[in-house]
Amino acid sequence: MAKQTINLAITALVPIIWGSTYFVTTEFLPADVPLLAAMLRALPAGLVLLLIFRQLPSGSWWLKSLALGVLNIGAFFYFLFVAAYHLPGGIAALVMSVQPFIVLAYSALLFRNPIQANQVMACAMAVMGVGLVVVQQQTGMNFIGVAAGLAGALSMATGIVLTKRWGRPDNTHLLSFTAWQLVFGGLVLLPLTLWLEPLPTQLSGKNILGFAYLSIIGALVAYALWFRGIEKLASLSVSLLALLSPLSAALIGFIVLNQGFSPLQLCGALIIIAAIVLAQLPQRTRQPA
Repeated sequence: MAKQTINLAITALVPIIWGSTYFVTTEFLPADVPLLAAMLRALPAGLVLLLIFRQLPSGSWWLKSLALGVLNIGAFFYFLFVAAYHLPGGIAALVMSVQPFIVLAYSALLFRNPIQANQVMACAMAVMGVGLVVVQQQTGMNFIGVAAGLAGALSMATGIVLTKRWGRPDNTHLLSFTAWQLVFGGLVLLPLTLWLEPLPTQLSGKNILGFAYLSIIGALVAYALWFRGIEKLASLSVSLLALLSPLSAALIGFIVLNQGFSPLQLCGALIIIAAIVLAQLPQRTRQPA
């Protein structure tokens, strides 16, 4: 039980780090370059890790790494930014918070694991908690934004489940495994960035610091811990932990930017934490999901 708690705590650091992305993006990066930010977040970190460890995929792991890189990073980032552009931030986070339900469905359909009441309740509580934390008085729905949000949730959930299903190749360092996905995810984003976004003509020291943070902390460190967590924890537990990201963003906004944090948001935060705890109850499974 103590080991499980430690693994949960370590993995929970990842969405907390991801929650800082909004602050870093708005305060440190050039305006209106979401794809460039996503690509530079993934590709340089992956290339640096490849140069350090000099370990490449072999056999079927070329295709598996490509699939995981697209699902966990490339496609997920793209759909995330599309949703953010077409929906208020709170609504986008709320739409994407359905991904624990998708993971739960995968668990039943692919692994034949029985769905338990505490799991369904944990997923529902998590969505409610995210809603209280992020929505506030924001309104407005857009079909493209909702579709992109759902696609992003599906991409993330599928990436979590396949990463759990396939595991990691024998004798492969965790950081090499992380590097393969960062490189493939970044390479998928590279042509989209060059095609859809005008590149900034100059970068300030502040901009460079922001990109460095997103690449080193937000990608290299965060994804290494994320994939470690997927190895150690059940897929649903990891999926629910991801919902700490909007809570982290709200708390950073309150502490650093003097944004409000209402009693209703505090209630939502407590509900998210309760949902994570509820999902840890012993489960009857045929194989880990």
